[in-house]
Formats: sequence, C-alpha cells, structure tokens
Amino acid sequence: MSTGTLRVEVFIAREALPLPGALVEIYDAGEWQGENPPIARLMTDESGRTEPVTLYAPDPALSQHPQEQTVPYSVYDIVVRMCGYQPQFILGIQIFAGVESIQQVEMVPAQACQTEVGVSRIPVHDLMGPPQPSLAEYSNGRITSRVIIPQYVTVHLGQPDDAAAPQVTVSFRNYIKNVASSELYPTWPENALRANIYRQISLVLNRILTGWYRSRGYSFDITNSAFSDQAFVHHRNTFSNIDRIVDEIFDIYPQKSNFEKCLYKKDNDSCQIICLDLERWETVALANRGDTPLGILQHFCKEHLSLVQAAQISGVPEAYPGTPLRFGSLGSSVRVVQRQLRRISKNYPAILQLTADGQFGSATESAVQTFQRIFNLTVDGIVGKATWYQISYIYTAVTQLAELSSEKSMFEPAAEDYPGHPLRNGATGESVEQLQVWLRIIGRFYESVPLIAAADGSFTTATENAVKAFQNAFSLVADGIVGPETWRQLQLACRNLKEGIDAGSGSPPVYPGEALRVGSRGDTVRIMQNSLNAIGRIYTGIPVLLADGIYGTATDNAVRTFQRLFGMDADGVIRRTTWNRIVSVSDSL
Repeated sequence: MSTGTLRVEVFIAREALPLPGALVEIYDAGEWQGENPPIARLMTDESGRTEPVTLYAPDPALSQHPQEQTVPYSVYDIVVRMCGYQPQFILGIQIFAGVESIQQVEMVPAQACQTEVGVSRIPVHDLMGPPQPSLAEYSNGRITSRVIIPQYVTVHLGQPDDAAAPQVTVSFRNYIKNVASSELYPTWPENALRANIYRQISLVLNRILTGWYRSRGYSFDITNSAFSDQAFVHHRNTFSNIDRIVDEIFDIYPQKSNFEKCLYKKDNDSCQIICLDLERWETVALANRGDTPLGILQHFCKEHLSLVQAAQISGVPEAYPGTPLRFGSLGSSVRVVQRQLRRISKNYPAILQLTADGQFGSATESAVQTFQRIFNLTVDGIVGKATWYQISYIYTAVTQLAELSSEKSMFEPAAEDYPGHPLRNGATGESVEQLQVWLRIIGRFYESVPLIAAADGSFTTATENAVKAFQNAFSLVADGIVGPETWRQLQLACRNLKEGIDAGSGSPPVYPGEALRVGSRGDTVRIMQNSLNAIGRIYTGIPVLLADGIYGTATDNAVRTFQRLFGMDADGVIRRTTWNRIVSVSDSL
C-alpha cells in the first residue's frame, strides 16, 4: 500500500508567532462532522508543528499520465483548536504517495472575528479540472532591466470584475508555492517541476511589474483564476519538495538572451516576462527523456532563452552574500545570520540563542539546523540562498510585529474616542494615524487586510482599500468610510490581538508620543541612550553615550549616525519611525 505524510504547522501573525499546544485532529474526507473518531489526534510542539502523520495515498503511477482518469491523491480533513482562538477546519487536503504535504494554519483570536469557525475547502487539483486555456495576452507595458522580486502579492479570489470577491496578501514565495502545488503534481520529475515553476514566476512578475491590473484601476496584482492568470487556492496545502524548489529559485526567471531591457519583446515592441505557454503534461515527457529545465522552456519558445537572477529582493534586511556560509566561515555575513537567528529564537525557543561574534562554530551550525528543520529546508547546517532568505523572511516578520508594539499606544483613552465624524479618503490628522496603527496590526493577523506601509496620518487609497478589506472580513458595509461602527470594531479587534503581539514582542518600550531632540530629558531619553549603546557594540560607528537621560550633542550625533546607517533622514530627532527602528534593532541583538 502506498502512503504519504502530512505535517501541520500552526501560527499567528504570518509565521511571526508559532502556537504550541494546539490540538490537531485528522479525519477521512467528510468525517469531521460525523460520529467516527479522528484518524489521528496530535498537539503542536514549541515551534507550532506536529509530527508527520503517515496516511494512505494512491499508487504514484496514477499521476504520471494525462490519460489517467483516477484521482492520484487521497483527501483528508483537519480540525485545529486552541483555547482563545477561532477553530479552523481545512477540508480536502491532498496526499500523494511518497510526498510530505505541509498544511499551514493561521489562527486568529476568537473574540476578534465575527464568526465562530473558519472553514476552508480545497477544490480538486487543477490538473483534474478542465484544461487551462492558452494565455494569449500578457502585457503591453514596458519592464525595465532591473527586475525586483516583490515582498508581497495581492491576489483577487475571483474573476477580475467580481467586486464582491475577497483579496488576500501573501508573501511572494508563499504565492509561488501555492500556485505550483495547485497546478502541478509533486510526483513529477524535478526538471518538469522546475520548468513549470519558472513559468509561474514569470507570469506573476509580468502582472506586477507591468501593472497589468493596477494600471486599470484594480487594487490587486493578480487573480486566482487559471483562466485569467494561474491557479491559487487560499489555505491549500503545499508539498515539501515543491516548497524546497521554490525556496531555491524564486528569484530566477527566463529571459530572451539577446534582449536586455525587456524580458520579452513582441513584434509591437511591448515587453513581457514570458514568451511561452507550457503544456504541463508535455513537460513531464520532456523531463523523462532527460531535458533540463531550461531545455524544456526552450522547447516551447522560438527565441533563445537564458535564466536570469533578479536584481533585488524586496523586504529583506541584507542580500545573500553570494556564497554559502558554513562551519568555519567568518565575517559580517555570519554576524548577520547570528543576529537574526538570535531575534527569531525569542519567538521560536527551540532555536539556540547565539552570540553575534561573526564566527560560524558548532553553536551556529546547530541553530541553523534547528531553523532548517522548523521551516522545512534541507537540514545541512549550511546557510545557502534558500536558508538565508527564509531566515530573512522570518526575522522581518517577527521584528515588524515587535515594532507594532512600539507604535503610538493602541489604547490611549483619547485615541479610543470616535472623532465625531466619518473618516474617508483625503482625511488627515491624529484620528487617521490611530486608524492606520490599528489597520497595520490587523494586517499582520489577517491576510485579507492589505499591509499599510506606515501610519502617517494621511487617508490615502491604500488606507481606503485596507478599511474596505477589514469591513468585508468583519461583515460591515464595505464602503471604505470609517464611521462609528467600523471604528468600534477596529478597537475590539485590536484589543483582542494586543495580547498576542505583546507575547511575541516582549513588550518593547512604547514611543512616548512626542519627538525627542536636543534639550529633551527623562527616562525616554535614557532608554534611547541605552539602546544606542547596545547597537554601537555591533555597529561601531555609533559613539558610546553616557546614559544620563539628557539629550545633548553626543546623543544627537549618535542618533544621526544611526539614521544614516539605516537609510533614514539624518536630522538627529527621534520621531516615531526612528524610535521604532532603534527599539527593533536593539531588540534583535
């Protein structure tokens, strides 16, 4: 009998905080509401993961031929419960023989949601449905030669003109993992998987970098429709072998070798990233005869292709140094890894706390191996590109969540009062700033609420879109206007999320509400002086300060140096943004 395995990962706030002790029950498909007991009942460990469970799966030969009509995977349901959180029901998880399926479950505090349970149904695999149409058009926009991998992708869960369809914002890599798991069988030859994933990367980059939808007035980057774009199934399981391929190649795309400024040029001089539609089943035959991923791509394209690495990856603190770090490595890149793992270990305590000394010894190797095990990477203790960027992603998630606790207090008595008039696009002021703080917090916990870049007090279109998404999620009239009821629901939602934020962030010092500058005095100045001294032990350009609570010339110089080091306006004044960055950097050391 053939079998596959299932591992469940439970967390909150976009993987910033694992949920240990969650109860996970696995059922045969359709049995979760019946009287039969679950196949397995498990608890998540301190990293929010269950042990892998072995489950029946059909013969893998069923997934190797397009003529085969038998479903090549088995289907299971899971129920996840945790005291204080909304129960989650994931129905239709797909298990293939010889493959580990990964089901991520993002929990939300129960009081912060309008409904009692969250039910997600995974439809049949895309390859079992009707054939995808050929994508006849891609883009008529020009793409510059500097291709940047975005941090997030906003996906519209419906046809483009379906205004009632929800949207979700997910990381770029998680988007590709989802699409690849939705459109490809994980049992296929690796070269076929890689060729198809290159194509999927290319299509979403095309949609984003040319503004295919946003230039037409839509508030999303791409749809989840295989007929308009490519298949994306919110909350679906992925497959560990596909995940690892994506982690390795997510920043690589095919490009015409003789055309530098555009990724692809059609006769009308427009540019697009991909010049071909792959026939998915044919890629399997090509891989089986020994073709490389590039050779498979070339088979479908008349132009000569090459695989190109993107110029930049958005949202990462440091770019990959270009060579793997391993036992015996020395230098600043090792120190970056140690510093980031040290901060991550506060949320994922299974990871050994490290000293950022720049020496890759046995302790660092052990911490890297634990991190790799938690996040389904190859467990070799070597920091290659995939491990480097996964560390960066998780580090960014935990530090951004921590920074939210340093924002203007969510629950100041004056701030809780409704301003007395609706807030809408074009409004400015402290009430808008408070609204944006709440939306930023909620956006970390709800994928359907887009992340706002900053709480700057200006009610822009981005703020309006976030308000509409919140209203949709909480069964309010989605008009993008913050009236009394929307204001009240935002308060309630944030009040119930605050405990989770404080647990993950260690309750860092909160911005005092007024800027600190030369002449300021008191405990808040002393906090900044101590934090700058801690940072100065790593970033030696920052001068050592006497932590006397007096904001003099020396403190001003230290602040300016910090601001320059971290790409900020070097004016020597500690406003909210500088405060949050100092707290975040100090907390990560």
